[in-house]
Amino acid sequence: MHRRAGIIAVALATVLGLSACGGGAANRGPDEFAILPTRPLQMPPDLGALPAPTPGGANRVDAQPLSDAAIALGGNPAAVAGGPSAADAAILAHAQRHGVSPAIRGELAAEDQEYRARNRGRVLERVFNVSVYDRAYGAQTLDPHAELERWRAAGARTPGAPPAP
Repeated sequence: MHRRAGIIAVALATVLGLSACGGGAANRGPDEFAILPTRPLQMPPDLGALPAPTPGGANRVDAQPLSDAAIALGGNPAAVAGGPSAADAAILAHAQRHGVSPAIRGELAAEDQEYRARNRGRVLERVFNVSVYDRAYGAQTLDPHAELERWRAAGARTPGAPPAP
């Protein structure tokens, strides 16, 4: 009787232990970066002075990330609305000298999908649907603390860098 209870306890512990491994990071709820805050709605002083609606156009409460960033950094939001400044035009021209692909996001997504299809992980990773992202892209990541030390050794000022762990 005690032996049977021990076997049942071990089997139950094994099942519970393995059930905790499933799921993966992809199924943990909403993406917090997909939630965009909007400005509060405002009642205009004169409803007759409102412009005509523009379907698909901008709304006064829509997020304006470039203007908001300029304000947060102490800049002029009007300068952002007009495109790049004359000072930045040379930098942009140099960065775009080999051409710009308007479909770069789709191309990168397709290449990433192909890469991950070829590197699907080990058998148990596929069976238990465990993400192999870190193993697949580990060689392409930088160690932030090693980079910080490399830049400091080169004489670069790093006043905003965090302290060593």
